[in-house]
Amino acid sequence: MQARDVMTKPVISVAPEATLREVMDILLKHRISGVPVVEQDTVLGFVGVGDLLHRYEIGTDRMPDERPWWQRLVRADPGPMDYVRSHGIHARDLMNREVVSVAEDTHLSQITKIFEQRRIRRVPVLRDDGHMVGLVTRADLVRVLAAKCASVSPAGEGLDDEQIRARLLEELAGHSWWSQTWSDLSVNQGIVHFIGLVQRDCQRDAARIAAENIPGVRGVRDDRRLVHEVQAVV
Repeated sequence: MQARDVMTKPVISVAPEATLREVMDILLKHRISGVPVVEQDTVLGFVGVGDLLHRYEIGTDRMPDERPWWQRLVRADPGPMDYVRSHGIHARDLMNREVVSVAEDTHLSQITKIFEQRRIRRVPVLRDDGHMVGLVTRADLVRVLAAKCASVSPAGEGLDDEQIRARLLEELAGHSWWSQTWSDLSVNQGIVHFIGLVQRDCQRDAARIAAENIPGVRGVRDDRRLVHEVQAVV
């Protein structure tokens, strides 16, 4: 799936001149955690709830300077910028200007990587001309996951034993942690039974989850032994 398939549109946004009160009203009214700051269809930044944590109005603005002494000598004093963020009354002063954007055809796997690496919650979706056409948030990905889960057949319905075994072996064959030389499986009345050897306990968990995702599987039994336990006995 791509960004265009899951993005929220139209996007709720604010102008750079929007006041703190207007920004908060939008966040609370629409129950969202952040809003883009847009001017002439160009995204200038984002204001999120995290940007509003350190405010003088609630006494959370003064943070101790925990930088090592040598950083205080060679790096600029963050005081002025902290003051702007804690006392500013317009979106242009509150916003985070580090905007990471994606294209409409960006795959969801890449968006997920951006969320994790940049520790952000949302990315604007831009066309080639730079105009914003949507917004992808972590919540959008959760909604896609919920829709997929809702479409999965109940555990008691689905494939017969032979079909389950064939589907499961096909799934397992694509992973490095599965070895058909060391392990095998059978299916009886929807119960998957693994036998053989594994190198680590987590390989049992991975195989169990692979089985549980096959329609018609009613349970999983794994009697495989750990390799190092067998070697110790020998």
